[in-house]
Amino acid sequence: MSVMTEHVYVVAIGASTPVGRDAWSSAAAVRAGISGFAEHPYMIDTAGEPMRAAIAPWLDIDCQGQERFEALLFPAIDQALQPVVEAGDPKLRVALALGLPSARPGLPTELGDALRASIATRYPGRFVAQAVLENGHAAGLLGLHASIRKMAENAFDVCVLAGVESYLAPETLEWLEENEQLHGAGPLNNAWGFIPGEGAGAVLFAVESAVQRLRVEPLGQVLSVGRGFEQNRIKTKTVCIGEGLTAAFREGLSGLPSGATVTDVYCDMNGEPYRADEFGFACLRTKEAFESASDFVAPADCWGDVSAASAPLAFLLSVAASKKAYSNGPYAFLWASSEGGERGSALLALPVIERE
Repeated sequence: MSVMTEHVYVVAIGASTPVGRDAWSSAAAVRAGISGFAEHPYMIDTAGEPMRAAIAPWLDIDCQGQERFEALLFPAIDQALQPVVEAGDPKLRVALALGLPSARPGLPTELGDALRASIATRYPGRFVAQAVLENGHAAGLLGLHASIRKMAENAFDVCVLAGVESYLAPETLEWLEENEQLHGAGPLNNAWGFIPGEGAGAVLFAVESAVQRLRVEPLGQVLSVGRGFEQNRIKTKTVCIGEGLTAAFREGLSGLPSGATVTDVYCDMNGEPYRADEFGFACLRTKEAFESASDFVAPADCWGDVSAASAPLAFLLSVAASKKAYSNGPYAFLWASSEGGERGSALLALPVIERE
């Protein structure tokens, strides 16, 4: 069942990525097509060539593990929290939903618990509730779905939805190559893999009464959120025909006003055929809802695959396009697809600003 969200708004955004140290510079870089790809300073693939990745240039490559995740995550959360800090309202109840990668080689053990503890230290007493979702790409949309339900139950007024990823651990890069997912790796020069990236995104959502207390102008309104689950997953011998993503699409599109069509699409496609195939199947089944389903923004060509940061950063791009008057229209659709089978989507209504 989809979540209808007539009174939940986007009010602030934050980011730190290989192409920008804050939300607006990151969005501008993607708009300009700037790539953060670089040769890894010491990781070599099986063909003897340097591995390529999208690396945050402002972080030392020796900064690894939990420390690197925190260095990416905390600036994004700080940006998104700015309206709360400026309002100084002690009665405003703020929650945090944090998306993380799913378990894999090279990922710090018990990363979720460690980050939860670090967040409690950095933001003492700030969050009345915290949830950590270790579901990879779709984690942010699953977190939004759960957060909206809690806001509807009056559990809190405002929620920071954040996500963070860094694929740069040597064990992770080697694992990607072994699974033939690393773009350009190996003697056959794998053209169908992806560029591993890193980054963090954070979005501040608020119910209508909280928007008034924050004294901010909403950046967008969440109309609906959808979820699905794909049984026929990548790295299995099954054939995916997009049934899980189709379910997420149909639920996520349920808030689209009668007669309206989606004008802008943001997704986590990264060059892997599996993702493109399932998107094609889902689009065929829901094509009437889109002005042009093939006209989408897939920012992995700028900051690489960012897994759990994908959804928060997609919100950033949709809001920036509206704010800077280069969106195609008022309805943006976001979707993400996790290797574990989770699928998520969200529909936003955005202000339309006339181009000068």
